[in-house]
Amino acid sequence: MSKTKIALTALCTVSAATAQAQSSVTLYGVLDTPIEYVNHMASSPPTVNAVTGAVTQQPGGNRFSIVSGGAMAGPRWGLRGVEDLGNGLQALFTLESGFGVDNGVSQQGGRLFGRAAYVGFKKTGFGTLTFGRQYTPMFDVFANFGPLTYANLYEPSVAQLGPAFREDNMLKYVGVFGGLTAEAHWSFGTGVGAIASTPLAGGGGGEVPGHFRDNTGYGAGVSYFSGPFGVTVAYDQWNPAVTTGNAGKAKKAGAAISYTLGPTKLMAGYRWGDTKNSADTTLVRDDYYWVGASYQATSTLVLNLGYYYDNLKTLRVSSAAPAVNPANPWQVSFVMDYNLSKRTDVYLTMAYVKNSGLNFDTSATGFANGYFLSPGHNSQVGVAAGLRHKF
Repeated sequence: MSKTKIALTALCTVSAATAQAQSSVTLYGVLDTPIEYVNHMASSPPTVNAVTGAVTQQPGGNRFSIVSGGAMAGPRWGLRGVEDLGNGLQALFTLESGFGVDNGVSQQGGRLFGRAAYVGFKKTGFGTLTFGRQYTPMFDVFANFGPLTYANLYEPSVAQLGPAFREDNMLKYVGVFGGLTAEAHWSFGTGVGAIASTPLAGGGGGEVPGHFRDNTGYGAGVSYFSGPFGVTVAYDQWNPAVTTGNAGKAKKAGAAISYTLGPTKLMAGYRWGDTKNSADTTLVRDDYYWVGASYQATSTLVLNLGYYYDNLKTLRVSSAAPAVNPANPWQVSFVMDYNLSKRTDVYLTMAYVKNSGLNFDTSATGFANGYFLSPGHNSQVGVAAGLRHKF
């Protein structure tokens, strides 16, 4: 072989190795399996009369079970990839699949990558622009201000954020500028298939010719951290269409603060909510509040405590039903989490709720959480212990 050919071969080998070094794909995941006890648990969802608004609870009792969706975090596996394109520009992607550890069944409606599926660019000094199924900015910016950090079992995340906290067909921007993070998104069709128990046109997919607004969503959020202090504000709107061309409005806005003092982090927040149908009739109007604390008791033990209150001013189970002002639900949640290693922890978590099923599981949330009260009861207790492993 000539010296020229040898040199070219060596150059190509070095170039390929350099390109390989500038790209990476990471496999990651979480396995979380709790055993749970819940009292006053109905065997099936209540029936709701769409005309009178009457809710009929189903019989039941106490329940012991292995929880499919995890307690501290939703079980998942995923792939993240990044490629350096030069001049501070990177291409990136994420694919994340949710599943039940107890049975191996895909969650998020049976989607293969129901938790996340997006691709995009990241530019130094500018931010990140991504396209696909992602979390809303309101979900992102409130994450560091939740007492239980969106723990699956006993934080009322659906009541706080609504069912459209993860959306399909999304264009999303995230910029980090020192202690300030700014986010905004637009979804051409959220993919949320129902509002409360009412199916949406096209399964919530949107992107309907001649009906641009159907099932779209948009919002923005800003958070700022300086030393021990943190603050965030966010707005989110979802436009669910029960029938094609007749989109309603589900609006939410909120703010939260946090302060860290030694091993203790204190936090509090407020979320305003107003959901109307296409005729501008109010279906749900509420004010949601929370306060909480996280305490690093030792290097391996963390304690979390949260209190949640929802002031339900107006509630209709359907457009035809009369408006009511139900008893306001409130909940206290607690977590004790002990780390056996950097990747494995065991935990005990419990909650007590009044005037609803756990996590504010009422007709205001479409009974989306699966905690159905049995007849004659207006409170519920849940206790769970489990193991979580991250890889």
